[in-house]
Parts: sequence; C-alpha cells; structure tokens
Amino acid sequence: MKRYAGAAGFDPVAFGGHSLRAGFVTTAAERGADFARITEVSEHRDPRTVLRYVRRANAFKDHAWSGFL
Repeated sequence: MKRYAGAAGFDPVAFGGHSLRAGFVTTAAERGADFARITEVSEHRDPRTVLRYVRRANAFKDHAWSGFL
C-alpha cells in the first residue's frame, strides 16, 4: 500500500492497508452487503473484528433520530 501510494506521488506515511480494509468493510455494510460475503472478501480471521465496523456503519440506520441528524 505504502509503495503504491508513494509511486502515485502521495506521502506513503499517510497510507496503510488497515485504512483500506476498514473502509471497504464500512462501505460494504452501509450498502447492505451480506456479512459473510464482507468477511470473505476482507479475509479477517476473527468475524468480531468485522462486526465492529458493521455496527459503526449501521449505528444510525433506521434510528429514531435519523431525521434530525
């Protein structure tokens, strides 16, 4: 990740694989992707890790306050 960021002209220190992986899981969950498929693609060993990102992505989905936020 860092090597490709540097090759593209970005500061490699600002990039890492974790951000890309976490962003994928969060975005996939926000768009309603199946949990098993998300875990399969992200290749997380522990599904609880994926579940934390899914919970964050869904924190305000169908929430009573959603119209006010």
